[in-house]
Amino acid sequence: MDSTHLLSFWWILTTFFFSRLTSSKVANLVVFAFLTFAATAAVGGYELAAEDQDSQTNALLVWKASLDKQSQTSLSSWTTDTNPCMWGGILCDDSNSVSTINVNSFGLKGTLHGLNFSSFPKLLSLDISNNSFNGTIPHQIGNLANLRYLLFRSNQLFGSIPATIGMLTNLVQLNMSVNSLSGTIPSIRSLRNLELLSLHDNNLSGHIPNELGELHALTSIILSNNILFGPIPPSIGNLANLTKLLLVNNTISGSIPSTLGNLTKLTMMSMAMNMLSGSIPNALGNLVNLKALVLAVNNLTGPIPSNFGNLTKLNFLVLHMNKLDGRLPPAMNNFTNFESLQLSSNSFTGPLPQQICLGGLLRRFAANNNFFSGPIPISLKNCSSLERVNVAGNSLTGNITDAFGVYPKLFFAELSNNNFYGHISPNWAKCPSLTSLGISNNKLSGVIPAELGQAPKLQALNLSSNCLTGKIPRELCNLSSLFKLSLSNNKLSGNIPIEIGSLMGLENLELAANKLSGSIPTQVGGLRNLVHLNLSKNKFMEGVPSELSQLQYLQDLDLSRNLLNGQIPAALGKLQRLERLNLSHNNLYGIIPSGFKDMISLTYVDISNNQLEGPIPNNRAFLMAPFDALKNNKGLCGNVSGLVVCPEMTSHNPRGLKKRRVVMLTLSLTLGAFVLMVFVVGVSLCICYRSARKSEKQATEEQSQEQFSIWSHNGKIKFEDIIAATEEFDDKYTIGVGGTGAVYKAKLKTGQVVAVKKLQAGIDREMLNLKAFTSEVRALTELKHRHIVKLHGFCSHSRFTFLVYEFLEGGSLDKVLSNDKHAMMFDWNKRVNIVKGVADALYYMHHGCSPPIVHRDISSKNILLDFEFEARISDFGTAKILNPDSHNLTSFAGTYGYAAPELAYTMEVNEKCDVFSFGVLCLETIMGKHPGDLISSLFSSSAMHAAASNLLLKDVLDERLPQPVMPIAEEVILIAKLAFACLNESPSFRPTMEQVYNEFVMPKSPLVDDPFPIITLKQLLLK
Repeated sequence: MDSTHLLSFWWILTTFFFSRLTSSKVANLVVFAFLTFAATAAVGGYELAAEDQDSQTNALLVWKASLDKQSQTSLSSWTTDTNPCMWGGILCDDSNSVSTINVNSFGLKGTLHGLNFSSFPKLLSLDISNNSFNGTIPHQIGNLANLRYLLFRSNQLFGSIPATIGMLTNLVQLNMSVNSLSGTIPSIRSLRNLELLSLHDNNLSGHIPNELGELHALTSIILSNNILFGPIPPSIGNLANLTKLLLVNNTISGSIPSTLGNLTKLTMMSMAMNMLSGSIPNALGNLVNLKALVLAVNNLTGPIPSNFGNLTKLNFLVLHMNKLDGRLPPAMNNFTNFESLQLSSNSFTGPLPQQICLGGLLRRFAANNNFFSGPIPISLKNCSSLERVNVAGNSLTGNITDAFGVYPKLFFAELSNNNFYGHISPNWAKCPSLTSLGISNNKLSGVIPAELGQAPKLQALNLSSNCLTGKIPRELCNLSSLFKLSLSNNKLSGNIPIEIGSLMGLENLELAANKLSGSIPTQVGGLRNLVHLNLSKNKFMEGVPSELSQLQYLQDLDLSRNLLNGQIPAALGKLQRLERLNLSHNNLYGIIPSGFKDMISLTYVDISNNQLEGPIPNNRAFLMAPFDALKNNKGLCGNVSGLVVCPEMTSHNPRGLKKRRVVMLTLSLTLGAFVLMVFVVGVSLCICYRSARKSEKQATEEQSQEQFSIWSHNGKIKFEDIIAATEEFDDKYTIGVGGTGAVYKAKLKTGQVVAVKKLQAGIDREMLNLKAFTSEVRALTELKHRHIVKLHGFCSHSRFTFLVYEFLEGGSLDKVLSNDKHAMMFDWNKRVNIVKGVADALYYMHHGCSPPIVHRDISSKNILLDFEFEARISDFGTAKILNPDSHNLTSFAGTYGYAAPELAYTMEVNEKCDVFSFGVLCLETIMGKHPGDLISSLFSSSAMHAAASNLLLKDVLDERLPQPVMPIAEEVILIAKLAFACLNESPSFRPTMEQVYNEFVMPKSPLVDDPFPIITLKQLLLK
């Protein structure tokens, strides 16, 4: 109805009035004046309301136009053809003024600067949560004088919170959490009606304002995951209506104010991961409505106050990683409704509360690394809700044969380092979710129940340091997911089951200090993922299996104190990752294989108390070994303290003369091969030449193969074989195309399948091809590593120039990830191993080669996989040998999307270029796709950074796989954390590959809780 209609309505009323005039002229005039005034006011008021509505309509449409196109589509109902009160997300009051703008989860992207706040004087609620708004918060927001609800949660806003927020005196809820806001919390002492203050998951710094204690309407203060420091204001104790106080993960220091004991309505208090000190105030015992108290990871001292028995509603008590001590309050024996009780890593003494699961709610119980004594809580036996229990590292006692029941949800049980006795219950095998069981260092007796082999998901089994007897059940070899088996320091006897070769995922096998006998099964050599192998202090006989040389991940090998005889297999020299070798106290004889000198990772060796003779290898581990690690052998010699110097070979000794001739021949052949290699690399002349004498040719071939992994220097037959096998490089044999040439699959007459990389021809590319060819030959002949593709041969010919590699059945990583079927078979364990393999190879290239080698083109297309998904770095056509005494300048080389950003403006190459590319590769492997968009959003600008950093890690992982669970989830988190560190824009702040490698191999304490479901990218970026 417009003003014309209103005037017509007034005229009708006036006419009706005059038709019924009374005798009282005064009364009639009064009524007439009133009607005239009312009509005028109505018309004016309507015109004012209409003007306001037009202003609000225009303001909303201008804001809509400032957003991106997708956002405008989401706001399709916002048009000039309809009343704004009918628009999606808009509500109006009785006067048709906009009272609510609620675009929560509309998928909008843009800023708030396009919205004219002054156009909404009656706005009561503004909710833009769960969108992608970026930029700063305009200070004009203070014009919304009537605003009650200001909800900006989960966006990409940055900058400081404007001081004008303090002008919104009617505000009831202020929620700006999960953004990237910085600066200090502004003065909000005027917000006397404020009930909710939520600013968590930002970058806010400074002190918690003392004036919060003046806002008596507050019911929730949530400031977690910021950078706040200083003490907790005691004035917060004045907030009698407060029910929730969350200050987790800041740098808050000082003691917990006793005034917090006044907050009798409080149901949740969490101050974990700060720097709080002092004791827990007795006053907290007054918080009788408290359901969750979380004070973990601080520096709190003293006992739990005795009056905590008043907190009968507690469901969550989380105090781990403090310096608390004393006995638990006796009243805690009456607590029956715990869902989570976390007491680990303190100095508590006395017994554990017995009825903690009487209410049937307990999911997580951790009391490890304290001084508790007495029995396991009796209520745990029938605690079907239990998911995780850890009581390791105490002085608990009792017979645990029947102390535990069957738990449908239990995935982690750790009872090690206590004084438990009794037998191992077969019930553990009936826990369908159990992944880790540890009962080491107790007093268990009896046999290992064969039923354990039926635990469907068991990954780690540690029963070491007990008094177990009998044989190792062959049924344990059915545990296909097992990666750690530790049975050391028991009284087990018999042979190692030959079925152990089926445990393909095993990384740690520890059977030391038992009474095991027989020979070491050759099947152990099939455990390709083994990192630690300890079979020491047993009664193993016969020789050391040469099959152990297949354990290319092996870092620690201990076969000491057995009855082993025979010679040390020369093949063990292939264990390039081996760091510790102990063969002492056996009956080994003969010389130490010369190949041991090439074990670049070896740092510790003990070969004492054997029958070994001859020179020790020219290897740092042997040369630096103490005499005790070499003593009591038959005739070892070498330039080491305690050993005699090896005698020089003389012509008077026929045996010595023979050895000398062999050595001279070897040196001659080696020198010849080296000169020939320099000749190839330097001038790229044809290596395919004919030899005059067949015997010299064979000797040269054999020596060349040993030194350089090159098939033949004659090359004619091999050249013809390659030409025939590829039908002169017909396209149908092509399996890949790179920047410098195509790769072909060739099946030779011998039946062997190889990959042949033919460099591109063409006059304009001649120098590029020659450079790539010589670079790759040089790099690959200097690299010998299990995760670097093996070069079989090469040839530079007037017709073709090519290199011959081992053929890898799995193809390249990028093709596996792009194929849904293959990607689903590429599970988390395999992906983690791929990343570790590449890290290992780069560590070797950067720190194990002299001079170091930079690949310069680490990308998923250059990571090849074998049929077991083991990684090999390939394509060294861009590799650069670094001269440590000069700057290393180069033109751009690499793959866009993987190359370090500094290569866009500098030509200097160093190892940090590979580190950046490795970071991209890490993310690509766990995300299942190239992470270009994510990297851009994390490192391009503050706004984009905020959006990405608020994502949960689980939401960016490859959705074709199920979410990883512990313990592999912990590895995925580590890979993501290292990836972000490697992607730092500043090369100096990126880690070295040595640091990355050490992160993977360093032992880690198991996490108290699984953080995977809730960990954000922001948390990984800050670590």
